[in-house]
Amino acid sequence: MMKWFLMALLVVFVLLGGFLLTPSPIDSKAWKTPAPPAMTGTLAPNERLRLSELLARGQVSAPEDVAVASDGTVYTGTADGWIVRILPSGQTDRWLQTGGRPLGLVFDGQGNLIVADAERGLLSVTPSGDITTLTREARGTLFRLTDDVDVASDGRIYFTDASSRFSLSDYTFDLLEMRPHGRLLRYDPATGRTEVLLGNLHFANGVVVSPDGSYALVSETWKYRILKYWITGPRAGQAEVFAANLAGFPDNLSVDSDGRYWVAFPALRDRSIDAMHGSPWLKDLVAKLPERLRPQPKSYGLVVAYDDQGKALISLQDTRGSHLGALTSVTPVRDGLYFGSLHKDRIGWLPFKAIPGLGEQP
Repeated sequence: MMKWFLMALLVVFVLLGGFLLTPSPIDSKAWKTPAPPAMTGTLAPNERLRLSELLARGQVSAPEDVAVASDGTVYTGTADGWIVRILPSGQTDRWLQTGGRPLGLVFDGQGNLIVADAERGLLSVTPSGDITTLTREARGTLFRLTDDVDVASDGRIYFTDASSRFSLSDYTFDLLEMRPHGRLLRYDPATGRTEVLLGNLHFANGVVVSPDGSYALVSETWKYRILKYWITGPRAGQAEVFAANLAGFPDNLSVDSDGRYWVAFPALRDRSIDAMHGSPWLKDLVAKLPERLRPQPKSYGLVVAYDDQGKALISLQDTRGSHLGALTSVTPVRDGLYFGSLHKDRIGWLPFKAIPGLGEQP
């Protein structure tokens, strides 16, 4: 009996020693996180997201973002690389394969679908389905995780490379490492030039251009904040904080016709992650664990609307995250909101008139 016990103990020591001596896939940095805001007032828990209609349920895999054509057709990118269309009739159509992982989507002024493809870079898709790669690198650095995109009224395209170090499949490494690998970029179709507007961002995620084109907002997801980058005016080229110490990880951004900025949050703040940020050695160890053993976010649905000064106006929630959760995008159209998710099998649709306290948009 003692012999088997000693052999088992030896195996444990060998395995533990191998785990400790294996190099970590990250080189993490400490960060002192601010105390999370209370879920009170505007952020008080509610179930408004559960009023949403579910579209293409079970027919789309991880529809991260949504773009709506002028005829009402809904476009989304899925985990298997397809761009799927939901026709006004309700029929779902697997339209085309990008060969990568389409994330952010938006239509330009010519009716082309501009796609931030995590693997292939910034793409343009004609109405007939022809794909052109617009750009894949800036300043000699390839995009590793092209994330979100918006088109300004002058035709220039603003987009993000969330991480120049980690791909989409390893995005949790970027969170644990807590080093600034993200960038806000701009592509000019007239010149073919790609500019880096902001670098050293902690997971540059959602982006939206203001209705007057004077600034762009960009989510700095791991720092729980949204930045404002001035495009025009005396502060052009400078950045400032638009909203900070948010209740969760801000993802894609959008703006409606009333000037409200909508932010999707795929997860609330996680106490264990916040605590680990103070101990780089611990994060380096956690990164070596199988993904299923790392901290997992609680299923939750959260969308928040802000005014142009960064003040929260209203929140839409699903506290169980079972109807709509892990939301990565919110797309306003004339009379309501579409919701996308990186982990669900559905798209949400909620009319403005169904939102208590908001009513119907003009």
